[in-house]
Amino acid sequence: MNTIDLTKLRNAEYLQYTKDFAAIINLNNPATLDIDAKFTAFNTKIAELESLYKKALASEKTKDIMALDQMRDDAINGVYYFLLGYSYHYDEQQRQNAQLLLTNLSLYGSGIARMNYQAETATINNILRDWENKTELAAAVGGFNLTAWVRELKTANDAFNEQYLLRTQEYGDANPETIRTKREETSSAFYALRDRIDALHLLSEISPSPHSAVINQLNALTDQYNQLLVNRKPETDELPDNEKQNGI
Repeated sequence: MNTIDLTKLRNAEYLQYTKDFAAIINLNNPATLDIDAKFTAFNTKIAELESLYKKALASEKTKDIMALDQMRDDAINGVYYFLLGYSYHYDEQQRQNAQLLLTNLSLYGSGIARMNYQAETATINNILRDWENKTELAAAVGGFNLTAWVRELKTANDAFNEQYLLRTQEYGDANPETIRTKREETSSAFYALRDRIDALHLLSEISPSPHSAVINQLNALTDQYNQLLVNRKPETDELPDNEKQNGI
């Protein structure tokens, strides 16, 4: 059976792929395929994952988190373009200050606003710490009158982290399992089911194998999702299950 790197699918894609995979099997009368136990286990994990995913989307705090994340994205992008503009300033000192701060920003990689939630929080904290504690960077910030931008960035980042932690606590109180953990469990059930179908197909003494049709259909599905991954533009510093990509 054709393979796919499940870890590269975003949460919404992953959930839809597993549901489609199960739906195709269901259309092929699974009772006759001798896969009942593993198919039931797989469906159970899909249902559990979908429940967690819907819960994350439904959280009232999610809207606040998304708004605060947009605020800090705008702030870090604003700081970057402010400095980029000054890197062309006619005054030599202004150009040097801008380049000094841009060089420091580059240490943390490109596309900071596209990082996953936790990575962006940590990165912004590190940048702010550098600019506050390193004498030459602090002097450059003061020389630009960049203080208002820095204050906006810190305020948005702190507020985001506070709401993110509150939502994490809310999830923990309701259910200790995370989407990442449930994905891993679902993937294990997926591989067990897929391997069972493959094994029965290879060991079949009937030609064509009773599993040929369902395998062909599942391969067609997998090929579609593999093409989705091939066509996806590279996104720096992002994880496949990045909440920012999935709106949770």
